[in-house]
Amino acid sequence: MSKSSNENYQKWLAVYGRLVEFSLEDWLFMAPYIKIGHITADTMLFEQGEKISSVYFLLDGYGRYFYLDEKGNERNKSLLQKGGAFSCLSCYLEEQPSPFSTQALTDSVIAEIRYADLITVSEQNLNWGRFVRKIYEQLVLKKEKREAALLQLSAKERYLRFITENQPLSRSVALRHIAMYLGITDVSLSRIRKELGLT
Repeated sequence: MSKSSNENYQKWLAVYGRLVEFSLEDWLFMAPYIKIGHITADTMLFEQGEKISSVYFLLDGYGRYFYLDEKGNERNKSLLQKGGAFSCLSCYLEEQPSPFSTQALTDSVIAEIRYADLITVSEQNLNWGRFVRKIYEQLVLKKEKREAALLQLSAKERYLRFITENQPLSRSVALRHIAMYLGITDVSLSRIRKELGLT
């Protein structure tokens, strides 16, 4: 195995080894289909209206999913940190244009894998199959928690939960992105932070 391939294996293990114990053999099975690279802050991985075929796993850095309305207003759908992924199921499964955009919020390291290749390998290799299942479970769990928070918690309670569950992320991205994600205005978040003694 080349030095660069071994370095990529170690990068992958450092982030996703907590989900699945990938062996070197597992890695070599997928390695031909993975491209690992660096992107700069503000890079768009894909944009609303674009059709995509790849999943972009976040090995380092922070990012977001967001919607853009016809007036140019942005609404954050999700915030990502290391271990997350930029993806669009409606693109892969229904060949539809993406309903949202994705963007790196900081300089980041990503691993790009075509969705079709990820599924093919996951059907041939037990640990990659486990990995895909666990990623889907994380996605559904995050969605369930977000929906419950929006429907059941006050803005202050949502913010407190967010900073408790996402400490590195909450300290690393602009407050306006957090406010959008929580479904509140910048002014409301500023008031909440003042009440909590965080300003």
